[in-house]
Parts: sequence; C-alpha cells; structure tokens
Amino acid sequence: MARREFGVVGLGKFGLSLAKSLMTHGQTVVGVDSDPEKVKAASEVLTHAYQAEAVDKVALEQLGFGELPSVIVSTGHSMEASILITLFLKELGCKSVTVKAMSRDHEKVLIKVGADAVIFPERFAAEQLAAKLAVPGLIDYLPLGTNVILKEIIVEDWAGKTLRDLDLTNTIGIQVVAVKRLEEKQFVFVPKADEPLQKGDVLAVIGHGEELLDLDS
Repeated sequence: MARREFGVVGLGKFGLSLAKSLMTHGQTVVGVDSDPEKVKAASEVLTHAYQAEAVDKVALEQLGFGELPSVIVSTGHSMEASILITLFLKELGCKSVTVKAMSRDHEKVLIKVGADAVIFPERFAAEQLAAKLAVPGLIDYLPLGTNVILKEIIVEDWAGKTLRDLDLTNTIGIQVVAVKRLEEKQFVFVPKADEPLQKGDVLAVIGHGEELLDLDS
C-alpha cells in the first residue's frame, strides 16, 4: 500500500479515531488541535501533533497544512470554525478537504467555500447499524447509492451450478465479487464464472437490500 500524508484538524473523538485508523493503514498523519490535552494524547500515536488555533490561516500555513494532499476537518460543534478552516485550506492550495458536517445547511455552506467532500459520521453509523440489524449476513453497508450492501451468502441449492449458469446479475440484479470455498480461509476475488459451486461455499455479493434480503442460495 502506498504511503500518503493526511492532515486532521480537530483531535476529538472522531478526529483522533480517524487519525489512528489512518495510521493503522500505514499512512502518515499530522494532527492539530487547540486543546493541549488532546494534542498530548494524539502525539503518542500520530506522526506529528501540533497545538494551534486552526482558525488562524497563518498557523495553518506555517504548519504546512495547505501543502498536504488531503485534510480532514473535524472541529466539534463549531460550524463557523469548520467553514473558515475549509476556506483557508482551499486558499492555501490543499487539493482535497473532507469536512464533518452537522446539518444539511452546514453542508451547503461547506460546499460553497470549497469542501471536496462532506461527511455525517453519526448518520452513517446509524445507517450501518440499521442495515446490519435488517439484513442477516451483512458484511458492509456501502454509500454508493440507496440501500447498497455487501452480504455473505452460504451456498446450498446453488451447489453444482456455476456463476455463469446462475447469471445473477441479469436475473436478480446482484453481483458476486468474491468466493470463499468450503475448505479455504480466504476469499478469492473476481471469481471464475465456470467453476461449479459447492455446498457450504460462501459468496460475497453486492446489490440493493431488497434483492438480497430474502435471497436463497
């Protein structure tokens, strides 16, 4: 995996958790927050953590945030701060600015001042949980459109048939993206269409929830 450098503005619960996850994925992360306790905690795990007022354009410039290829802004409950920081980052030349928003109106303003992406972590978490509760075998809820999910299906009635025989894309509108054979521990991605399935094989399929909810294999 290629190492990239990220900036995180705001090291509260969401900002620090995101920064830690990026570090886990082998990335370089520079964080900034005005709270010395948050900076102290972050400095133990991040590449660099600075105490500064991110609403100060000069401070952002001196810390090099405008030169980072990607910055995530997570400034708690201050809409004004996130808007100003987004504006300053884009003026300083940051190519990609992702901002945590609190409302649709907040999102509209962020987009107008140049945000490249706007996220609603609490809403996304709620959608993930609702999908997992509603769809047994759910692997992930994907933000690719309305109710798009990735789900595991254990092969039963489809045993002996191939993916070409089943033609699931044209018959029921789902796509098999990986297969884990009964005797294997890992999924094989982009499975071959002409290999017969065995009872107990696990299919990872993507599609809309309504197509997958009561699907039998």
